[in-house]
Amino acid sequence: MVKQAQQDQVARAARRAALIDGLPVVTLGWVALALGSSPDQSATQKAWWIAATGAFALTMAWVLLRAFRRADEYLRKIQLESMAIAFAVVLVALQVAAVLDSAGIIQLHQLTQLIIIGGMAIWYVTADLRTRFNR
Repeated sequence: MVKQAQQDQVARAARRAALIDGLPVVTLGWVALALGSSPDQSATQKAWWIAATGAFALTMAWVLLRAFRRADEYLRKIQLESMAIAFAVVLVALQVAAVLDSAGIIQLHQLTQLIIIGGMAIWYVTADLRTRFNR
């Protein structure tokens, strides 16, 4: 009973740490999305958009690295499975967006970051729910 309570506390702390670490990623993603949403950008606006997107990618890598280092074997398994589900969703969404872009319905550069942010949200929610309901 005590061991189960201790495992629950470890899992709760890992979820909380991933959520807190993920806040800068989501924030930078929304900033990069807002900066890149204008189709007619000046050189300065493009530079800010590229910088925000680069910061978004680096913080995402940082969060992933920290999450895997903190996790035990069971949580790593759940994180990898959740990332696989999110990766599949992102691949399908990017393929659909590419088809819609080639048909002239949408512009791909406007949806790409939104799809990646959505993929991260799917990863977090899936990992959180699997951790909560599988212990």
